[in-house]
Amino acid sequence: MQQLRLFFIALQFFTRLPIPRWVGFEPAWLHHASRYFPAVGLVVAAIAGGVYAAAALFLPPAVAVLLSTAAGIYATGAFHEDGFADSCDGLGGGHARERVLEIMKDSRIGAYGAIGIGLMLATKVATLAGMPKMAVLGALLAAHPLSRLMACSLIWRMEYARAEGKAKPLAQEMRGGEFAIAALTAALPTAAVCYAGWLTPTALAAGLGGMLLATLWLARKFQQRLGGYTGDCLGAVQQLTEAVFYLGVLACVWN
Repeated sequence: MQQLRLFFIALQFFTRLPIPRWVGFEPAWLHHASRYFPAVGLVVAAIAGGVYAAAALFLPPAVAVLLSTAAGIYATGAFHEDGFADSCDGLGGGHARERVLEIMKDSRIGAYGAIGIGLMLATKVATLAGMPKMAVLGALLAAHPLSRLMACSLIWRMEYARAEGKAKPLAQEMRGGEFAIAALTAALPTAAVCYAGWLTPTALAAGLGGMLLATLWLARKFQQRLGGYTGDCLGAVQQLTEAVFYLGVLACVWN
């Protein structure tokens, strides 16, 4: 029951979806809810995949993918997209650590953020629209949990860069056992789409390999520029690795 509570706390933190009243809330629960970040991704993937499957029955692939992407953004309240845009603004417009953190905290979006999120969304829509229908469903069900696992790896291995922050209670620590739970949660749907034949092992390997490289690159940049990570950095990792996964899968499907 406590594990179910932690899942619902993570769902409430990362999405707009309502949770049952019996769950309750204790501030200490936030410290351990990040283990279910990939499970939240699976819920978002189910929403996006369901919208895509329904829309693809009547509309062209590009439109179905666009509606699916919009549904995922609505479910999360653009939480991760906002983090990606803030990271683009901070890393692009600041040099000193304090200035980068100040820009990232600003609620206004700048040129780097607007261009970055526009290109990010265009990349995700274009790559998914270029895949067969079942590959799109497989990519969504694998990429959303896996990309959130990549974000969890920063919580597991790096230090939080701010003294205070909205994400700090949930993102300031993760034990090895908690990361193992997150990894298992992401691995199960990935194995399922491979077993079902929606994605080939080669496509999964290409997507996952790209995710790992993107995560290492961003983690190194965050460490150099910030001395750690923030909540916005987690959103940036999630968004970039999700897009990279789609690119890896498309490269295999296209060829």
